[in-house]
Amino acid sequence: MFAIIGMLVVIGAVVGGFLMEHGHLQVLMQPAELVIIGGAALGTLLVANPLPVVIKLIKGAIGVLKPSPYNKAFFLETLKMLFDLFTCARKNGMVKLESDVEDPAKSAIFSKYPKFLHHHHACSFLCDTLRMAISGGTGPFELDQMMELDMEVHHHTEMMPVGALMAVADSLPGLGIVAAVLGVVITMGALGGPPEEIGHKVAAALVGTFLGILMCYGFFGPLAAYMTKLNEIEGNYYHCLRVGILAFVRGNAPVLAIEFARRAIPEDLRPTFKEMEAACKGGSAAAGAAA
Repeated sequence: MFAIIGMLVVIGAVVGGFLMEHGHLQVLMQPAELVIIGGAALGTLLVANPLPVVIKLIKGAIGVLKPSPYNKAFFLETLKMLFDLFTCARKNGMVKLESDVEDPAKSAIFSKYPKFLHHHHACSFLCDTLRMAISGGTGPFELDQMMELDMEVHHHTEMMPVGALMAVADSLPGLGIVAAVLGVVITMGALGGPPEEIGHKVAAALVGTFLGILMCYGFFGPLAAYMTKLNEIEGNYYHCLRVGILAFVRGNAPVLAIEFARRAIPEDLRPTFKEMEAACKGGSAAAGAAA
């Protein structure tokens, strides 16, 4: 939502300032310049990146226009889920969780948290780690290394679309110059004609440079920066899971394990201890009934 507001502010400020100087909006309407710049930018994106990265980039750009799923309520729900899992494992043994991690969609615990189940990679991250802990041959240090490796690979994969978008943003001023040069070439061919026609062609050439710079610093660059921040928040979410799992595997009680996980959440998204305690007390009764 804020991304849309920011884009509208950029457009409003640029167009408003142009009108304040008694500019004519029709001068900025240059479809040919947009075709040159936009088409060339799309071509460079396709040349430099495989199709999966392009698809991830499109999905990421669309995701910027939606509210972030990693809000305080989602973190609190995750803490409740971890508490249910850890409580069940403490009462019945880690082996009791084997059926849950093997098929999370049919699990009595995971089925209470559809948002987490929908987050396929996070679900695999948690279940694969617990599967290794249930096997009994993996210590806390090895589990921590595996989780860290998984997080690094996932972060690298998620940053590839951001890097692709930044490369496109960096190319836009240069592509704007290309459009401007083509406009100058057309203008040179019109020398000797009416001054109004030459002035119109020069204005069209300059609009190409204007559009390239505006699209770079007003839209694509900030969009890539916002996608980077979303990836950082997602990384914080995986770190929360990692800390909670590691604390429980080391032998801490479920309440203490999720308190470790809660402390790993960024302050602006972190539930209070009372909120966590109230949520877990409500969930623990359901977990005991399921057990």
